[in-house]
Amino acid sequence: MIQLGEKQKLKIMKKVEFGVYLGEEQMPEERVLLPIKQVPAGAEVGDEITVFVYRDSKDRLISTTKEPLLKMGEMGRLRVADTNKFGAFLDWGLEKDLFLPFKQQTTRVKAGDSVLVSLYIDKSNRLCATMNVYPYLEKESPYKKDDRVTGCIYEQSPEFGLFVAVDDRYSALIPKKEVYGDLKIGDRIEARVTEVKEDGRLNLSVREKAYLQIEKDAQKVLAVIDSFDGALPFNDKASPEVIKREMQMSKNEFKRAVGNLLKNGMIEIGEKCIRRIR
Repeated sequence: MIQLGEKQKLKIMKKVEFGVYLGEEQMPEERVLLPIKQVPAGAEVGDEITVFVYRDSKDRLISTTKEPLLKMGEMGRLRVADTNKFGAFLDWGLEKDLFLPFKQQTTRVKAGDSVLVSLYIDKSNRLCATMNVYPYLEKESPYKKDDRVTGCIYEQSPEFGLFVAVDDRYSALIPKKEVYGDLKIGDRIEARVTEVKEDGRLNLSVREKAYLQIEKDAQKVLAVIDSFDGALPFNDKASPEVIKREMQMSKNEFKRAVGNLLKNGMIEIGEKCIRRIR
């Protein structure tokens, strides 16, 4: 059976002026064209050729000896070549660009973007791309707690946090409580493994362990105080929401940083503010 979106060996069943028709002896009625410019020199009826099968601009089955950048069951980063009112078109190394529908985008993309996608076959039996790669990610990674990893944020959940493809391959999550800063879909990040789940999935944090993070946080607090002309208009008793909005830290992290600065004589804490004294 001819498999859409996969490489396969097919036999030359018939030669025509514009190419050859490929198929299998068990299913002679099912054939696909290989254009003449891609037919190997000297190829004859009965010879086998390894090809990739997809659809041309008129949605007809077509085969190619070219190597696509992505096949069924794989994930990969592809460049957005163009967009229109229906979705985006990705360069995957073949003559016809790969369609990425709006409904399969976890965030709107634009020409020039690099996006992590996988292939699927839609209801019209056409090959398309999807940014919903969660089902295709592996759960068994070589990483353990406290390892440093790199990955791509591919989806955001208000309930759970940011979903990450570590090495564009392994399933990971930055839990909601660990989401700080201007992190968004498409960002490539460096993170620390905070937990390896029983099923192998990873939990990540973009922050260091507390004892390593305090000094960085203290410098950040000083910078924010300076941006308020030396007097921060709230102290360590402010609500967690205010602290996270203004400092991109949890309340505990903020209090640790403030405590560090207080101990080192850098600040003084008032009833409704924090002032820098040196």
